[in-house]
Amino acid sequence: MSRITCEHLCKRFGDFTAVHDVTLTVEPGEVLALLGPNGAGKTTTIRMIASILRPTQGTASVAGYDVVTQASQVRGSVGLLTEHHGLYTRMRSLEYLRFFGQVYGLAPELAEMRARSLLELYGLDQALGLRLGQYSKGMRQKLALVRALLHEPSVLLLDEPTSAMDPASAHLVRSSIEQMRNSQRAIIVCTHNLHEAEALADRIAIISQGRIVAYDSPQELKKHLIGDPVMELKLGAPLDGARGYLPDGLELISAGETWVRFRTPNPDLTNPQILRTLHSLGIPVITLSEIERSLEEVYLQVVRSGLVGED
Repeated sequence: MSRITCEHLCKRFGDFTAVHDVTLTVEPGEVLALLGPNGAGKTTTIRMIASILRPTQGTASVAGYDVVTQASQVRGSVGLLTEHHGLYTRMRSLEYLRFFGQVYGLAPELAEMRARSLLELYGLDQALGLRLGQYSKGMRQKLALVRALLHEPSVLLLDEPTSAMDPASAHLVRSSIEQMRNSQRAIIVCTHNLHEAEALADRIAIISQGRIVAYDSPQELKKHLIGDPVMELKLGAPLDGARGYLPDGLELISAGETWVRFRTPNPDLTNPQILRTLHSLGIPVITLSEIERSLEEVYLQVVRSGLVGED
């Protein structure tokens, strides 16, 4: 079972509390995006989950193993991509991955097969003759991801997985994360790329000063922090007195000669009612669609509320 659970997790360094009372769960097949400014506690949280740091208080388990009492089993279950890769720059990729295959206890033949397959998947098979010190930043990032996947872990902890990558490589990595989600892995992604987080994550946790200050699905966070969905109605003819055509309980935001924007708590109910009314009046409808609202708006709303300190 690849579940990640944290209950009232705390980490103090002397008088400084880096993580305070963090409680979260990541189910198999789920991606959680952990967002927050630099110094908010993201990396410390990840290190505790990976059994690199010992919690001061609270508990956490990975794939059914306790991060304190069963640390070696946790480390064997986790694929960890950190901000600082620690690559051995004098090695070549296969040499490097064979070494980590031994660390993970893989049979040499299996480690070789997986290494070559992953290097090909991420476009690094053409650089087998180069030492890692000759790799670009993006290539090093992809190799660090290959290392994290080598032992086919049931849990992935990925810190800025697409940083320094060109758009094509970043798209490849995001697609592979989607595939890994489908294989029932539990995945935490730390990223400053809010568009990436929104595209990948089933749930979002925003951490500030060591505390989780927002935690829900992107859709629910949008509804809670920036209000009900906003719809835009575009018509094929002028519409006089737009408010008169909208059901009670809707908020008219703005209107033009042939368009209306309104907010509704129940678009599944109100939109068909509007369409029926306009059809009965013979008013042609071009489109009725939701105005896309981004995760960036949610994050900025949390920032404005004073819950998150800006970088």
